[in-house]
Amino acid sequence: MGSLMDISIAGILMLDGMTNGAIYALLGLATVLVFAVTRVIFIPQGEFVAYGALTLAIFQTGQIPGTVWLLLLMAVLAAVLDVRQAWQHTRNAPKTLKEGTVRLLVPAVVSALSIWAAPRQFPLLVQALLTVCVVTSFGPLVYRLAYQSLADASSLVLLIVSVGVHFAMTGLGLLFFGAEGFRNPSFWDARFNLSAVNLSGQAIIIAGVSLALMGLLWQFFERTLYGKALRATAVNRLGARLMGISSHAAGQSTFAMAALIGALSGLLIGPTTTVFYDSGFLIGLKGFVAAVIGGLSSYPVAAVGALFVGLVEAFGSYWASAFKEVIVFTLILPILLWRSVASGHSGGEH
Repeated sequence: MGSLMDISIAGILMLDGMTNGAIYALLGLATVLVFAVTRVIFIPQGEFVAYGALTLAIFQTGQIPGTVWLLLLMAVLAAVLDVRQAWQHTRNAPKTLKEGTVRLLVPAVVSALSIWAAPRQFPLLVQALLTVCVVTSFGPLVYRLAYQSLADASSLVLLIVSVGVHFAMTGLGLLFFGAEGFRNPSFWDARFNLSAVNLSGQAIIIAGVSLALMGLLWQFFERTLYGKALRATAVNRLGARLMGISSHAAGQSTFAMAALIGALSGLLIGPTTTVFYDSGFLIGLKGFVAAVIGGLSSYPVAAVGALFVGLVEAFGSYWASAFKEVIVFTLILPILLWRSVASGHSGGEH
C-alpha cells in the first residue's frame, strides 16, 4: 500500500504541504528581510513563532505569560544601556534618551495591558491581538541588546551572536512555558469537502493571512518612504547613513517586523500542531532553507522555495516519515553548491 498513492492522498498531501509552505514563506521573507537590512542571519526567527503560539496558550488558561515579565526585564536592560550611552556621548544624549523612552514605554504599556487582561479571559481574537503586541515588542529589544553595538561587525560574528540568542530564547522558553506542549483552538472551525480533500477553515485563514501579509510587505517596500529607506539601507548602509537614514532605527524596525511575522506565524500554526518550547527551531530552519533558495536576497524566490519545502516535507512524511526532516535539510546542499558555482564565488567579505 505504501508504494501506491491515489489522487485523494496526493491532494491531502499537497494541501498540507502548501499550508505549511505558506508559514515557511512568511519566515523565509522575515529571514531575507533581516539579512538584507542588517546582515544578520537571524537563527532565532523560529523562537518568535514558539513564543507567539505559547503566549496565546497561557493567555487561554487565564494566567500571565512569562514572556510579559521577560519583555519588561529586557525593556529595563535596554533603558540602562541607553542611559549609559547618553552619559558617554553627551552630544547625542537628548536623541538617545528620547529613543530610549519610546523603547521603554511601548513594552511597559503592552505588559500592563497583558497583566490586566490575562485573568479576565477575553475572547480568542483579543488574546491573539495581545499576543502579537507582546511578541512584536521583543523585536527592537533583541536588536538593541544583542546586535546594535555590533552593527559593523563581520557576518560571522553576527551569526555567532544569533546562535547565542537562539539558545538564550529557547532556554527562557523552557523556563516560562515548561516542557509540555500546547495546542491552541482554531480561529475558524468550518470544514469544506472538495471532492476527496477536506479543507479546514484554519487552512484558509493561514493561506489568506500569508498572502495578505506578503502583499502588505510588498506595498510597504515599494510605495512608502520608510520602506524605501529600509531598502536603501539594505543596498548601501554607508550611503543610507550619509543620507540621514539611521542604521540603528532601520535595524530595530526590521527586527520588529520579523517579530511580528513570527508572532502571526505562531498564531496560525498553533491550532494545526502541538507547539513545544523548542518547536520554533525546526520551523524557523525550514523558513531559512526557503530563504537560502532565494539566495537570502529574493523575496519571490524565497516564497516559491517555501512552498517547495512544504510540499517536499508533506510527501516525504508519507513515503518515509522518520526521515522527513533529513530530506528537507538535505535539499539545502545541492542548492548551496549550485548558488556557489552560479555566483562565481569571490573570496573575502565586502
